[in-house]
Amino acid sequence: MRKRKIDWYVLIPVLLMMCVGIIMVLSASSPTTVLGKDHDTYIFFRKQLIWLGFGLVAMFFTANYNYRKWRKFVIPAAVLTVVLLLAVFGFKAKNGAHSWIPIGDNQFQPSEFVKLCVILIMSQMMSSKKARMESFRDGLFPILIVVAVVCGLVVLEPDLGTATVIAITSFVMLFVGGARYLHLSAMAGVGTGMAILAVYVAPYRMVRILAFWDPAKDPGGSGWQINQSLYAIGSGGLLGVGLGHSMQKFRYIPEQHTDFIFSILAEELGFLGAGFIIVLLIFFAARGYRIAKNSRDTFGSLMACGITTMILVEAMINIAVVTGSMPVTGITLPFISYGGSSLIFKMSAIGVLLNISRYISSEEILSVGNTGSPRKSGIFGT
Repeated sequence: MRKRKIDWYVLIPVLLMMCVGIIMVLSASSPTTVLGKDHDTYIFFRKQLIWLGFGLVAMFFTANYNYRKWRKFVIPAAVLTVVLLLAVFGFKAKNGAHSWIPIGDNQFQPSEFVKLCVILIMSQMMSSKKARMESFRDGLFPILIVVAVVCGLVVLEPDLGTATVIAITSFVMLFVGGARYLHLSAMAGVGTGMAILAVYVAPYRMVRILAFWDPAKDPGGSGWQINQSLYAIGSGGLLGVGLGHSMQKFRYIPEQHTDFIFSILAEELGFLGAGFIIVLLIFFAARGYRIAKNSRDTFGSLMACGITTMILVEAMINIAVVTGSMPVTGITLPFISYGGSSLIFKMSAIGVLLNISRYISSEEILSVGNTGSPRKSGIFGT
């Protein structure tokens, strides 16, 4: 099939979120940088711009690299995944976690790369086993081993939030890939049990659960972060207090330019600004799943589904945390929060999604159904 132009209905929402993100990083980080030792208001802003440049280059490359060729990198991706997840333990912990590898003055977070590797590995394994996906031993079990090893290593960092994103993304991919509901139900039960165990063995996670349950019980301690976040969101009202005029960013909210940047956005730009970001995310997700549905091959369909799900789940978790709808997890908001590893690899993933869309005819991607495509199993026709 001849390649068509990239799907601008995917790219435009992403570009808009990145534009909003770069502005919000400058606004949210300014008090921290001014009060820091360097007194440089633009240090995070400049770094984010540099990473944005690298991200655009990466996205341009992956958008023009035939997605089917990624199949040959499955084994190197699997090896590199394990190596990187083990390598983090050789470096000094930061904020109590071995999640980063220092590179000069910057930090590389391997888990951001690993998320894409898991999607690639699962897409290849499932597309090669699609006739056996209903079999636990021959189809599902080998895939579960991969997911369990990766999630286990990530939890040991410890980073339960990232492990949750990988687990949910994997679950959705298995669901659309044709796994049996009985097996999926058992997976959900085991996964929930493991999450409860992870909370039980780490007291600080239980503190987060209790703070989420009743943040007013300890407003100056464990409930501080979520209370301040809610103050910020509530202060924004409909139109916000104005860009750059947030009060909560003055060290009232920890991680205000990373994990809790959505709180500052809602305070400065109000309900309309926050709602605009949510609408962009919904539009992106709908378009991404449409690409997955209409992909001509199982591998592309699963890749598109995994990429879309990963970004959507991260956004949902982040927004749920800052609005007090779930315990604090440390997941950033895609394309908006400060962070080089996240931005570069998310943009690389968007490039892959755009490339998949280039092999779908315009009539198919705009149609309601899957016109002209062969009938296949799975919810997305995989």
